Amino acid sequence: MAEEAKNSGGETAVVPAQSHGNAGAAVGTAIIAHDVVQNPGLPPHRKRVTDLDPKLDKRAERTVYTLFYLSIAGSLGAVLAYMFFPIETGDLWQIRLHTMFVGIGMTLALLAIGIGAVHWGKALMADHESIDERHPVPSDEPVREAAAEVFEVADKESGFSRRTLVRNSLIGALVAFPIPGITLLRGLAPQDQDPVTLLKHTMWEKGTRLSRDLGGAEVGAAIRAADVTIGSVFHVVPENLGDATHVLDEKAKAIVLLMRLDQADLKEPEERKDWSYNGIVAYSKVCTHVGCPVALNEQHTHHLLCPCHQSQFDVSDQAKVVFGPAKRPLPQLPITVDSEGYLIAKSDFEEPVGPSFWERLK
Repeated sequence: MAEEAKNSGGETAVVPAQSHGNAGAAVGTAIIAHDVVQNPGLPPHRKRVTDLDPKLDKRAERTVYTLFYLSIAGSLGAVLAYMFFPIETGDLWQIRLHTMFVGIGMTLALLAIGIGAVHWGKALMADHESIDERHPVPSDEPVREAAAEVFEVADKESGFSRRTLVRNSLIGALVAFPIPGITLLRGLAPQDQDPVTLLKHTMWEKGTRLSRDLGGAEVGAAIRAADVTIGSVFHVVPENLGDATHVLDEKAKAIVLLMRLDQADLKEPEERKDWSYNGIVAYSKVCTHVGCPVALNEQHTHHLLCPCHQSQFDVSDQAKVVFGPAKRPLPQLPITVDSEGYLIAKSDFEEPVGPSFWERLK
């Protein structure tokens, strides 16, 4: 025997007993399903205030295109800030103003586009519930015509063609937004020098004293070998760093970590035995992964840790990579002492510092 059930549409539904796990029922029988899910339908449509009041609709439209115009102003403002607050002088105050105003401009450009687009969708575009019916594939001519009709309906409901101020301001904002990025990227490469040469050489040269890094463009006192005790770490820059035309650019390449180990712990190849002095070694502070400052020292393991992506370098073994994404050791700065006992460089680094680049010789 078979029994009937009413489905969500009010129609009679015959449900096989086996589908409900009723193994004791005879084959061919059916039962009434008492837990049939009812179609709840759609809730009553609630109109927005912009649908009910033309004045509020107009106000929302003004808000949207004003935000898009603000985005344009932010993009242009970032470009102007880049032009009127140059950072080539190395003046920290100029750099701070440059960073602040360029950042404000680009933030305004992106944020205004986002808020404007969201407000457009929530307050102005057509607000109604619809059901998207599935269609068989592949598409045929009627389907393509239906797709074109969907675009037409979307254009009508969004008001893209009708609301010209909103449309034009959005287009203007999208056109203006990439301009600051293009302008800033243009300034990354020097115009009068070969960037490959700049990456391969630093301010270190024979006889340059190692001095304490006091932060920013400030250079501290030169360092005596006698002041470097086992386990100590010094952040070091060239003594003549202040003479550079672009102090921060040169510092970014020349920063060094200086430390002293027990000579018995050092694993030095024969050709590098004269690169250290009584267990004192100096390595570039710039991580060979993406250029973050390697500044965390584990005294007992002799490991240097990059805080950005956790690359680890073994100072006792030529700063080789022991963990993390970095692919090559930290470059070593050959050092010795002068007649007064101050630590000096024997030469520049013998390989490029920082992340690898395609011009680097293998």
